Amino acid sequence: MDNIQISGIRAYGYIGALPEEQVLGQWFEVTLTLWLDLSVAGQSDRLSDTHDYVSVVQATQKIIQTQKYALLEKLAEQIAQTALAYDQRLSQVKVKLTKLTPPIANFDGQITVEITRTPPER
Repeated sequence: MDNIQISGIRAYGYIGALPEEQVLGQWFEVTLTLWLDLSVAGQSDRLSDTHDYVSVVQATQKIIQTQKYALLEKLAEQIAQTALAYDQRLSQVKVKLTKLTPPIANFDGQITVEITRTPPER
């Protein structure tokens, strides 16, 4: 199956289990993989025949910037469900969500959650 990959979606948000994360905030980065048939767009060269990824990028940024959740898993789920709702042609979406600077003592790494979702039965 064909897919569109969108990487480097960044936004500042207030997600985290610690109280200071919900007040001070931090940067998040998202990579989306959107599965859909791209053969029509490959033939027609029309934007209307493919996924308008600008809308899903902006929606992802807005969710991060405006929602407050304790868990990365909840944020990733919300991003996935929003992406699926935007385009009925999507057969699957993968969300790779990274907390770039987790507040863990003596830890310079990142934390990433990755989920894959399909639309509910239509």
